[in-house]
Amino acid sequence: MLDHKAWLVAQREVLENVRTKAFWIGIFVFPVILTLAVVVPAWLENARSARLYTVIDHSGWLLEAVDQRAALPDLEKVFSHLMTTQREDPAAFAELPEALRQTAQQLKVAVGMVADQSDDLSDQEVEDRVVEGFAATISGLSGPRGEALKKIVPAQAMAELENLRDAVRDWWQSLPAEEADAFGGAVTKDRYVRVENPGLEGDELIQALNQQVADEDLFAYFVIDSDPVHADKAIKYVSSNLTDEDLRGWFGDLASAAVREQRLAEKEIDPQVAQWVQEPLSFEVKRVGSKGEEEVDEQARVRQWAPAVFVYLLWVSVFSISQMLLTNTIEEKSNRIMEVLLSSISPLQLMVGKIGGIAMTGLTMVSAWVVFFVLLVKGLPLIFGLEMGFDLSGIAADPFFLTSFIAYFLLGYLFYAAVLVAIGSVCNSLKEAQNLMAPVSVLLMVPLLTLVPITQDPNGSLAKLLSFVPPFTPFVMMNRAAGPPAAWEYLATTGVLLVSLGLVMWAAAKVFRIGILMTGKPPKPAEILRWIKAPVGVVPERKS
Repeated sequence: MLDHKAWLVAQREVLENVRTKAFWIGIFVFPVILTLAVVVPAWLENARSARLYTVIDHSGWLLEAVDQRAALPDLEKVFSHLMTTQREDPAAFAELPEALRQTAQQLKVAVGMVADQSDDLSDQEVEDRVVEGFAATISGLSGPRGEALKKIVPAQAMAELENLRDAVRDWWQSLPAEEADAFGGAVTKDRYVRVENPGLEGDELIQALNQQVADEDLFAYFVIDSDPVHADKAIKYVSSNLTDEDLRGWFGDLASAAVREQRLAEKEIDPQVAQWVQEPLSFEVKRVGSKGEEEVDEQARVRQWAPAVFVYLLWVSVFSISQMLLTNTIEEKSNRIMEVLLSSISPLQLMVGKIGGIAMTGLTMVSAWVVFFVLLVKGLPLIFGLEMGFDLSGIAADPFFLTSFIAYFLLGYLFYAAVLVAIGSVCNSLKEAQNLMAPVSVLLMVPLLTLVPITQDPNGSLAKLLSFVPPFTPFVMMNRAAGPPAAWEYLATTGVLLVSLGLVMWAAAKVFRIGILMTGKPPKPAEILRWIKAPVGVVPERKS
């Protein structure tokens, strides 16, 4: 407990820190950095220019098959967007081209027909299947898979759709890439754009394309073999950028699927049989809860990793705020402010007041970070139009996680604060403190190095062992929160931490009372140990 004088020191510490620019910079810099770490990569990905490519197709069929398969997922997004717009925004729906409005009407009719015949499917599953069938029809996807998808669409709706196919296809092909994202979110059309070949043949065509690649007018080009079904190296990929393989991977996956379908047809193997043979086993994942087996959804999977985020935030909080205390102590000692304060209060009251004041300052800062983090995970998906299958804000604001975070922040801060305030009391500058800080820095690295292993196995041997090592207890127990550990482990580790905290505080007080008024060369570790062993009121002589 803080007595009156220690409380006055704590108030002074809070006011002194709150009035500084560094405090407000600390409040905002970390959230800003966190936001930039999320936003900037997404922005750079979206801002990346479209990859222009062209194709020399000697097979006469593979390029068309790739184009059909490339259009399929994009058109699925477009049609899903049409259905949503028709339901939720009639005004925007009325402004769409006539062909799209008619397509949406036919989609609605088809969904109703399929739903009447499929009692075992949910409404969303029915809509997804019909949308995929419509997309296969519009894209002209051929082969067994295309025919299977088209069979999903009822005959009546298919007849109407045939009349709309050319209009919708022409609209999609002529739609500028930068406008495509407005219809269903991110599509491949604005990432990969195929351009026509120059009107040349043979070596002249290759030379012209190589020059375009060299001049960066073209990102890459593909050359398809005349018989890609049987060729060992069916496609040649030419580009000056070999680090960005997105285009090659995207085109290669589409081409491989089309060639695989042709190989199955050539061997007269039923594609559905082949797909069944290659289908991997699926696992129904469940977890053991208070009521036995429980379902595991995406929210539960994310929750399993949520403590790792809290641990990182805890680490940043403890490290930065303890450093604030160290810097503050050294600064006031070098400016002789400590001598003035010690004329009115005892060294113990001063130390307790400083630790308590910085703790209150830190709690203010951490509370602001937590609020900002909740707003961040809630707002970024809305700003960037992301559809999340889980509620990150609910996890971030989980009372269990927040309570654990605050409790372990206070315990972890007090532990390291006691160590650092003792170090600060014996040093006259930050340069002198660096040597004594080295062991503390090593200790603080362990929670980061074990972050992933403990998250993956929160009740494993490593996690249980480190839980009882006081310098690591706050971080490890926070990381194990998704386990969660047994109740006795919470009680036992908290007991060990509290006892250790009392010992560290006792040792820090003995060092602080001597070191705070000491000048000259900082003591060596052996000398500090003699101070701790010395009775209260006795100041051991320094050895030269």
